[in-house]
Amino acid sequence: MNLEVTGPKILFKIPIFGGIPITETIVNTWIVMALIVAVCIFLTRGLEVHARTRRQVVAEYLVNMVDKMVRGNMGERFVGYAPFIGALFSLAMLSSLISMVGLFSPTGDLSTCIGWAVLVFVMITYYKIRTQHLGGYLKGFTQPVFIMTPLNMISEVATPISMAFRLFGNIASGSVVTLLIYGGLAALSSGVLGLLPGVLGDVLSQIPIFQVGIPAILSIYFDVFTSVLQAFIFCMLTMMYIKLACEE
Repeated sequence: MNLEVTGPKILFKIPIFGGIPITETIVNTWIVMALIVAVCIFLTRGLEVHARTRRQVVAEYLVNMVDKMVRGNMGERFVGYAPFIGALFSLAMLSSLISMVGLFSPTGDLSTCIGWAVLVFVMITYYKIRTQHLGGYLKGFTQPVFIMTPLNMISEVATPISMAFRLFGNIASGSVVTLLIYGGLAALSSGVLGLLPGVLGDVLSQIPIFQVGIPAILSIYFDVFTSVLQAFIFCMLTMMYIKLACEE
């Protein structure tokens, strides 16, 4: 039994730019973004003042749901961030769920999670400086005493790192657990069916019968539930950190 978890494969390179590698992460991320754009165009086509189609009802429901989440967690002043939070949630969720159709999940690549976390970190830092001004922001590293400055700086940098590794770790661990389940069920099929006498046992032991059905049930948790939950947590942390940055 050979179980191996690999990173994104390099699909091709662009010679004109010095051989920049184009990986599965890049291609699949663009696929997810194109899917989101297509769904948005479909749902918002032919909008009217009063919803008369199911498409518009669904579109209004999704917009109201994101607006309500942003208002409830960040306040009225940040309602303009609803499109950003909605896009971030959709991108994170679908980037994880894409593994269910056999494609590499962009959130299974640490570079993707770090990129999103750095973007959020820049926004957090912007609001901290805007609220406290540059002098107040830098002075905050020396609180409550100057000797705490190194620890405060580490704590500041730890914010994007923790966000990135939390998302990456949960998605990657789900892939590892799925591989272990498949491998374990294959070994179980071989061991149990191999007990049958004669040629029947020899033939059936080569067929991973126990892999049928059980992984599909478990994928409801490891793929669907975990993907939605981790995307939601990432967005909740984003909203919380931005709100706290404006209150300091």
